Amino acid sequence: MKKIDKIMIGTHNGGKFKEICDLLPRNVIKVSPQDLNLSSPEEKGETFKENSKIKAKYFSEKSNLVVISDDSGLVIHLLSGAPGILSSRWAGPKNDFNIAIKKVYEELKKIKFHWNKDEKVYAEFVSCLTLYWPDGKYVSDTGTVKGQISEIKKGKYGFGYDPIFIPQGYKKTFGELDPQKKLEIDHRSKAFIKISNFFI
Repeated sequence: MKKIDKIMIGTHNGGKFKEICDLLPRNVIKVSPQDLNLSSPEEKGETFKENSKIKAKYFSEKSNLVVISDDSGLVIHLLSGAPGILSSRWAGPKNDFNIAIKKVYEELKKIKFHWNKDEKVYAEFVSCLTLYWPDGKYVSDTGTVKGQISEIKKGKYGFGYDPIFIPQGYKKTFGELDPQKKLEIDHRSKAFIKISNFFI
């Protein structure tokens, strides 16, 4: 299969767009949906993989380009996997993740979780990346990083739920880690490993 030298990054999320840009080779031409005035499709899937494919297929059909799309979210064990595939929807119509983070703490309070040094709120970040070609071929891969929820929001870096997620083996949240360090260990970079050989 011909190596990819031009691609649309199928997201309107600025944080995701930048991270995927940073994962792709520098000599690959990157296009955004905004460049072609494309809106986002409705995500009706029941899994990260289904929603990732829905977005990639939609943008590829609209642009006639190879597309890489991500569907990702935070899975909190004590909340039965929530917010999960609804992670972005917890942020509301204005995509305000301060609202989403506040809801995480509210939901933990509802189940009467009390913070102390012995109890942890285990969680994981999941990302599914799909590469979709105009001829209908596609490939998907999923990356996961395990960790826990911080008792308070911390850090100025990252986006989404990064300020409340502490990856396993670290004492800092994704929001506190240097962005390059985060990119080396996060769920999105793990998902990218297996599809990276399609690029020049």
